[in-house]
Amino acid sequence: MMRRWAFAVALLAAGCKNGPSENQCKELLDHFVDLEFKKAGAAAASDAQKQEIAKQKTALVESKTTEFMDTCKDKTSKSRVECALAATDLDTGVAKCDESK
Repeated sequence: MMRRWAFAVALLAAGCKNGPSENQCKELLDHFVDLEFKKAGAAAASDAQKQEIAKQKTALVESKTTEFMDTCKDKTSKSRVECALAATDLDTGVAKCDESK
């Protein structure tokens, strides 16, 4: 999972001016976390499982927020953030955002 986070940070670092808003960066972090859990197969059937997944997502967001937000706001173009927000998976969708720039 850490390798994919490094990829996400590298993707963001490739951007520059015309940066995204703080809200867009928060949305993107949440989106990356959702895509990561989706890729890992985290589908919950019971309420207890849903609560556990929600706790894990919250912990991951909290651990990555500072570094991610700084990189997103300061080193990422708005168009890359918008592209990544539209992606439906990490491996091909988000990767296309890097290729198209």
